[in-house]
Amino acid sequence: MHYDLIFTKAVASGNDFIIIDNKNGELDARDPDYTAIARDVCRRRLSVGADGLLVLEDSDKADFRMRIINPDGSEVDMCGNGARCSCLYAARMGWGEELSFETGAGILRARVSGDEVKLRMSDPRDIKLDIKLGTGNSMITVHYANTGVPHVVHIVDDIENYDVAGVGRAIRQHSMFAPEGTNADFIGKEIEGVVPIRTYERGVEDETLACGTGNVAGAVILGLLGMAHSPVTLSTRGGERLKVYFEMFGANVSNVYLEGPAKIVCEGKI
Repeated sequence: MHYDLIFTKAVASGNDFIIIDNKNGELDARDPDYTAIARDVCRRRLSVGADGLLVLEDSDKADFRMRIINPDGSEVDMCGNGARCSCLYAARMGWGEELSFETGAGILRARVSGDEVKLRMSDPRDIKLDIKLGTGNSMITVHYANTGVPHVVHIVDDIENYDVAGVGRAIRQHSMFAPEGTNADFIGKEIEGVVPIRTYERGVEDETLACGTGNVAGAVILGLLGMAHSPVTLSTRGGERLKVYFEMFGANVSNVYLEGPAKIVCEGKI
């Protein structure tokens, strides 16, 4: 289908996104159906292919507003890697290198230096540790944190051979997190100061190469369990490393930052 829209494709740690720039409001009169567009153009092998659609709009509260639409058409409040892609795009467009942007999770800030984007995240909330969760025939211990979107974190022994898709789907669809569901992150054993992480993403409904809010959730949970200290370096399925900074005050976590590279891949018309 032809939409007559200019797009930019960007990637951060293996998460790729289609960016639609409507900061000047020119598309408002056309009232694009972003739900239908995301379902169409995010399809891999059949269209542009992406982990999500990012729509950048004007904001009276910040430098711009970022909307995130998943490949299934659902709109979510926050996406860490999507935010880093959006801020890199904003910097390349001359909107600034010290940026504020509006999201469903609040107004966030970022600093862009070359290809590196350091993003100030919202403080994690609704944290719950040591939840016993039934997944099919097994009972596992998981932890929960909302880092802009909901995440369940499960620490495993053999992350390379773990059934991320199967268990991730069971966690995502579990009645405990209904009706919205949750993302599921799997943390492996630290190797030479680097923590491996894999994520099953709600909305994508599969494992992705990286998830920024998932990395933040994993790092924060490790900190609260006394298994890591800020900054935590995590290795994503896409092979890149992300750093998560945070401060802990008892059971409260604040001043959370996500740092890593992003890049513009291409531009085109759909």
